[in-house]
Amino acid sequence: MLIAGPTASGKSALAVALAQAVGRAQVVNADASQVYRDLAILSARPTTAEMAAVPHRLFGHVDGADAYDAARWAADARRALARAWEDEDVPILVGGTGLYLRTLLYGIAPVPDIDPAIRAEVRALPPSEAHAALEQLDPPAAERLPPADRARVSRALEVVRATGRTLFDWQQTREGGIASDVALIPLVLLPPREWLRARCDARLEAMFEAGAAEEVAALIARDLDPDLPVMRAIGVPQVAAWLQGRIPHEEALARAQAATRQYAKRQYTWFRHQPPQDWPREEESLSVDSISKIATILRDRLLTG
Repeated sequence: MLIAGPTASGKSALAVALAQAVGRAQVVNADASQVYRDLAILSARPTTAEMAAVPHRLFGHVDGADAYDAARWAADARRALARAWEDEDVPILVGGTGLYLRTLLYGIAPVPDIDPAIRAEVRALPPSEAHAALEQLDPPAAERLPPADRARVSRALEVVRATGRTLFDWQQTREGGIASDVALIPLVLLPPREWLRARCDARLEAMFEAGAAEEVAALIARDLDPDLPVMRAIGVPQVAAWLQGRIPHEEALARAQAATRQYAKRQYTWFRHQPPQDWPREEESLSVDSISKIATILRDRLLTG
């Protein structure tokens, strides 16, 4: 079973409800921020009590100093799925990181390891220079990626510099996907946008009240590389700016809310258009009653499929 969709769409609650309805199930995380043990609050990771009710896998199992990526997650996810099947449980993948899900299901491009010297040279470039260099070597990628998207611009540039082939070219040949080997029952949550935006804003307020500042302060104290994924996770840069006295609390919250809404919008677009069109889309907002009803429907599909 796969439950996917943008942040704050109700995926985690539905996954737990489904697991409880099935009786024997394990929830497997497919969210890039929830893998980090350092981000329990800002990633909206299920609480210890919630995870005690149903077995949860791949939540908070990675240290923030580790530059975890989609390939490693896919390998870990394959092992988690195998464990669930060995336990005769139903695995329920849940998350909103499209790259993670695409890598697991359809494989990953066999891009060779990048020369560390080339990577360091690219990562040292100012964003505008990196984007200008990408325009010369891979114009389609430069057109797709804004200069501010530093991580993806750098990745595209380092690949074409190191291999002589564009990242898009490499991505046309994927290896290691499991889509053809499993009986997948997917559901994509795409609730009304206004409802989703309100949920994003309310959740950020709750995070700030629940200890987001302490979580980010602990990360700052570790003096981690600012380019690590954990340091770029939504909420971390904004709270860090507040803690360091560069912006007031209210602005930090407003910036984090805006970043979350923008991220949810990108996810919404991706999940509407990228997954196969025969994947069901649930477009209603989720309440306690609707979650229970959907879980029952999904349970019946699982038990009869």
